[in-house]
Amino acid sequence: MQNGMHSDRERCVRAVQSKDARFDGWFFTAVLTTRIYCRPSCPVVPPKPENMTFYPSAAACQQAGFRACKRCRPDTSPGSPERNQRADLVARAMRLVADGVVDREGVPGLAARLGYSTRQVERQLLAELGAGPLALARAQRAETARLLIETTALPMAEIAFAAGFCSIRTFNDTVREVFALSPSALRSRVPARRTAAAPAGPRPATPAALSLRLPFRAPLNPDNLFGHLAATAVPGVEEWRDGAYRRTLRLPYGHGIAALTPTPDHIACRLTLSDLRDLPVAISRCRRLLDLDADPVAVDDQLRTDPVLAPLVDKAPGRRVPRTVDEAEFALRAVLGQQVSTAAARTHAARLVTAHGDPVDDPEGGLTHLFPEPGALAALDPESLAMPRARRTTFTTLVGHLADGSIQVGVESDWHETRARLLELPGLGPWTVDVVAMRALGDPDAFLPTDLGIRRAARELGLPSTPAALTARAAAWRPWRAYAVQYLWATDSHPINFLPV
Repeated sequence: MQNGMHSDRERCVRAVQSKDARFDGWFFTAVLTTRIYCRPSCPVVPPKPENMTFYPSAAACQQAGFRACKRCRPDTSPGSPERNQRADLVARAMRLVADGVVDREGVPGLAARLGYSTRQVERQLLAELGAGPLALARAQRAETARLLIETTALPMAEIAFAAGFCSIRTFNDTVREVFALSPSALRSRVPARRTAAAPAGPRPATPAALSLRLPFRAPLNPDNLFGHLAATAVPGVEEWRDGAYRRTLRLPYGHGIAALTPTPDHIACRLTLSDLRDLPVAISRCRRLLDLDADPVAVDDQLRTDPVLAPLVDKAPGRRVPRTVDEAEFALRAVLGQQVSTAAARTHAARLVTAHGDPVDDPEGGLTHLFPEPGALAALDPESLAMPRARRTTFTTLVGHLADGSIQVGVESDWHETRARLLELPGLGPWTVDVVAMRALGDPDAFLPTDLGIRRAARELGLPSTPAALTARAAAWRPWRAYAVQYLWATDSHPINFLPV
C-alpha cells in the first residue's frame, strides 16, 4: 500500500485553511459535525481542525456516510494526479473504473483485465482509496446522474438508465444519499434556462449535445496541447473548427463527437452521443486526451530546478502532454508517422479512415468517420499501403497483435511490459515506442532523446545533443521527462506548438 496525501494530517489541514485549489482531487475533507465532505478549496469557512477528517476518494467519503457539499461540489474535482502518474495495480484499476468497466463487466471483469483475483483487487483498492471497486463505480454513477439532471431535460427514468443504475429506486436513493437532495430538488436548484422542458412530440432523431465544464489544476497552457492535436488531425476523424478541437469517439455502447474549447478556468466540452450510457466514458477519455488530471505545479517546480529549463517553464508554465482517446489508434498512427512529415502522416491515416472506418453523421461540421479498429484492419492488403515495404510489415504486424489482444495498449496496460512487447516487433524502435508510451500509455516519464526536434532544441539551449548524453542530463527531470519534452519542442516554430486561430 502506498500512503496517500490524505494520511498527512498537518499538510491537509494547512491546504484546507488556505483553500488551496492545487490539492483538489488529491484528498477530500469530511466534516464530522455536519457529515458533509468537501474539496480543499471549498469557499465556506473552514471547520475547526479537530472536526476534520480526510479521505483519499469521494467514494470513501460516501461509504463513510458523508454527503457532498452543495457549494464546492467535490464530486467534480479533477482526478488524483498521484494515481494518474503511476502504472501499478491501483492506478490501472482506477483508470478502468473511470472507463466504465465495472458497470459493463462487473468486478470479475475488472480483475480479469488486470490479471489479478477479485479479492486482490478489492483489497488493494480498499487499502489505498478507502473504497472498493463497487463503491468507486457507484460514486461515478452518482456524478453522471447529477450532470444529466442539471444539464438536460431528460426524464429521470432515462437519466437513471443512462447513468448505469439498475432501477429508479436505486437511482433515487443514491442521489439522496450522496447529495442530500432528491433528483427533482437537485434539478430545481439549476437556472431554468439550463434545463428547459423538452418540446412535446416525438424525440428528434439526432442525439442532443450535452455541454459541460472539464476542471483542471491551474496553470494550463493550451498552446502545444491544442496546437499538436489540430496540426496532426486526421481528416474525417478530427478537425479544428470555430475555436474548438473536434473529433469522433468510438465508445462501448455507440459513438460520439466531442468538441473541446480551452477557456481560462476550464475546458468547455460539448458531447453528442448516440447512447447516453457512454457519457462517463466519454468524459474520462476527453480528460485523458488533454491530460487534465496532471499536477502542473509539481511538474514545473521539478523542471525549474534545471537552470536551462527554468526560463522555458517561467515563460509558459502549465504545459500538458497531448494524449489520446484511443490507445490502439494512436499506436497505429505512430507507425504511419515514422520518418515522414506531419502532412504525409495525416494523408496515410486519412486513406485508412476512408477505406476502413465506420461512417458517422456530423450535422455540425466536417467529421465523417470513426478511426478503424485493429480488427477492421487485420485483413487489409499490405500492398494498398503507400509506404515502404518494411514499414508496411511493421504496420500489419502491429495490427495483428492489437487485433488478437497479444499486445495491450489500453488504460489497463502495464507500461513496462507493453514497452518490452512493442520493442520485440520488427520496425518498432525506441522513438516509436517512447512516443506510444508518452501519448497512449500515459507514462509521464517517457523521453525521446533521438527525436530530431528534441536534439535541435538541446543544441540551441546548450544541452548535450547526443542521445546518451542528453538522457544522462535528463535524469534530473525525472519523473516528468514527458513534460520536459513539451517544453523543448516548444522552442521550435512548428505549428504543433501554437494554438490555432
